[in-house]
Amino acid sequence: MAFASNSGGGEMAEINVTPLVDVMLVLLIIFMVTAPITSYPIDINLPQPTNNPPPETKTPPPPITLRVDATGQVFWNDAPTAVNQLSNLMKAEIAKDPTNQPLLEIDVSPDAQYDTLAKILAIAKNANMEKIGFVQPIQ
Repeated sequence: MAFASNSGGGEMAEINVTPLVDVMLVLLIIFMVTAPITSYPIDINLPQPTNNPPPETKTPPPPITLRVDATGQVFWNDAPTAVNQLSNLMKAEIAKDPTNQPLLEIDVSPDAQYDTLAKILAIAKNANMEKIGFVQPIQ
């Protein structure tokens, strides 16, 4: 069926795309067959099966809340504390049971200085605190 053009009623030439599609499918098949299938080994350390039951876990101690307000004042479990005393408090908590440390929940005011938080994180790292979390404010 021929289509008439708007300007003169002559036939409009159409491109036959069937041979183009056939050639593309043949090329696709050739590339799929000849392309080497490359595989890269990935080393994964999978757990090995064991008949021993897992050791009983201790109940974690209650978390420690460390709050920093906008003025830079630090509160250790809601008690005002100087930043230079935090190291001793953290080491005392770890000394109670080094294998079962409490979670240190840090709540920082958005208006607080970053310097104070950086000092607290450095003190926690030097005291070997392993469980540190940040409290997200409710909006």
